[in-house]
Amino acid sequence: MEKTVFVINPVAGNRKQRNLQEKILKLIDHSVVEPDFIETGKQGEATLIVKEKVKEGIKRFVAVGGDGTVNEVAKGVVNTKAAVGIIPTGSGNGLARHLGIPLSLQGAVRLLSTACPVSIDYCLINGTPFFCTAGVGFDAMIGHAFSLLEKRGFFSYLRLILARFISYTPQKYIIRINGSEIKKDLFLVAFANSSQYGNRAVIAPDADVRDGYMDVSMLSPFPFYRAVDIGIRLLTKKIDSSRYVEIVRCKEVSVERESPGYIHFDGEPMITDRHIDVKIIPGGLNVLL
Repeated sequence: MEKTVFVINPVAGNRKQRNLQEKILKLIDHSVVEPDFIETGKQGEATLIVKEKVKEGIKRFVAVGGDGTVNEVAKGVVNTKAAVGIIPTGSGNGLARHLGIPLSLQGAVRLLSTACPVSIDYCLINGTPFFCTAGVGFDAMIGHAFSLLEKRGFFSYLRLILARFISYTPQKYIIRINGSEIKKDLFLVAFANSSQYGNRAVIAPDADVRDGYMDVSMLSPFPFYRAVDIGIRLLTKKIDSSRYVEIVRCKEVSVERESPGYIHFDGEPMITDRHIDVKIIPGGLNVLL
C-alpha cells in the first residue's frame, strides 16, 4: 500500500463539486491506496504543496479537477520520480480524454488501483509548463474570456466562441520552425502535446504525448460560412483535412506576433509580449495509467 495525495479543486467544471473526498473514500481500494486529501483554493497553491510533498518522499499524486488542476499538480512533479494520476471533474478534461482515463468518478478512481507510472512528454511556453495544449490567437482570447465566466461547461464555451467569432481580427505571425520561416495571417496557432483542447475538440489528431514531438497547428482565416465545417472537423478528428489548416511536427518553435497579448496553456490565460518560444521536454512527466 502506497500513500497517495489527492489534490482536489472543489470548483472545477460547471458547478461546485460536493463531497468529493467522501465519494472517493468510498470508491478507493484501501488495500492498495493509502489516501491523503488536500483541497486547494488559490491559483498556484497546488504546485507549492505538491513540491513540498515530493521533498518529503511522496511519489503518488492525483489531480481531482480539470486541465488547470492537472497542470498545477503536474508542475510539482515534473522531472522527478513522482507520478500524477487524474480524476477528471473539469469542464474540458483534455489530457484525461487523450490518455483514455475514464471520465466517471467511479471509473477514474478504480483505475488507480492497478495504475502504474508511464512517462509522457510535456512542453514549455515561455518557460511555463503545459501538458495538453497551449495557443495564441483566437483560442487564447477565448481562454481568457472563459476564465471569467461563472458558469463553465461545453455550452458556455460554445456560446462564447459564437459571440466572439464575428468580431475577432486575425493577426500577422512570423513562425520559425524546423529551419523554415512562415509569415502569414493566422486565426490561431496551437501547440499540441496531446491531441485536443478538451470537450473532444481535436486540434491535432496525430499528436502523441510519448513521441518526443509537439504538433503545431496553424489555422488560417476562413469565411464565416465555413465556421460550422471547421467546428465539425474539430469534433470529428478531421481538422487536419481542412485546407485552412497546416500542422507541422517539431521539437521547438519560435513565434513573433504583432503585439503583446494573451496566450493560454492548458486553458489557463496569461499575458506575454510579442515573442513566444515553445519547446518539448521528452518523457519529463510520470502519469498513473
